[in-house]
Amino acid sequence: MAEDASDKKEGQLPTNLRLLVLLEEVARRGVAVKPAEMIEAMGLPKPTVHRLMQTAEAEGFLQRDLDGRAYGPGPRLRKLALNTMSSEHLRTARLSILKSVAEDFGETCNLATPDREGMIYLDRVETKWPLRIQLPIGTEVPFHCTASGKMYLSTLKSSSLEAVLRSRALPAMTEQTRTDPDALIEELEEIRRRGYSTDEEEFIAGMVAVAVPVLDARNRLMATLSIHAPVQRRSLEDLIGFLPSLQEAAAELANLS
Repeated sequence: MAEDASDKKEGQLPTNLRLLVLLEEVARRGVAVKPAEMIEAMGLPKPTVHRLMQTAEAEGFLQRDLDGRAYGPGPRLRKLALNTMSSEHLRTARLSILKSVAEDFGETCNLATPDREGMIYLDRVETKWPLRIQLPIGTEVPFHCTASGKMYLSTLKSSSLEAVLRSRALPAMTEQTRTDPDALIEELEEIRRRGYSTDEEEFIAGMVAVAVPVLDARNRLMATLSIHAPVQRRSLEDLIGFLPSLQEAAAELANLS
């Protein structure tokens, strides 16, 4: 009887949609999920879900989390998300907002999204000043020493944050880089409280930056909006003074989604 019930549930979801629905559910949750959670969510038999997740992993759409048991988005799924966010209609509207920010502040404005090993620059509008720090679209920057990366890290739950900071090297990019996990965790708690992050010459000597989150409808970080500038032209305090306008632009970007 139990087998008949399972077959009935399985039949409710067409075979050609099962993998897509599974990937959609993983992306919707925003955290690494275990097969048992997907079995309950999808109403499919255990062997079917395991087979789907193994196929998705083999093809690069899912990848194992640090604990080896849960699955999160893989490189192909993340690339799919980035390509979707870069569609012509969305990108035109997004660049209009970034251009407005860059013109108001007179400094480079960046939109970045988290990837497996760091933050990826999705879009940017450069300052018109000849003195600038160029980081092209597609550049990956570290989590631990950039304003955008620290903003993302501050949104992780404690167990995930500990795993991220203690499972990888935290290289000193400059003399100001924090490389001690405990010191970083303390800073991230402050970032979480105040709602913005900073980079005070921690990634590149002579550059300061400030970042705010771009949140989705469920109040989860989907990107960061940041501005950076050389210290010869702007102090960190100058950039922090732009926060209200930066946060307003981040809300406009969130509304696009």
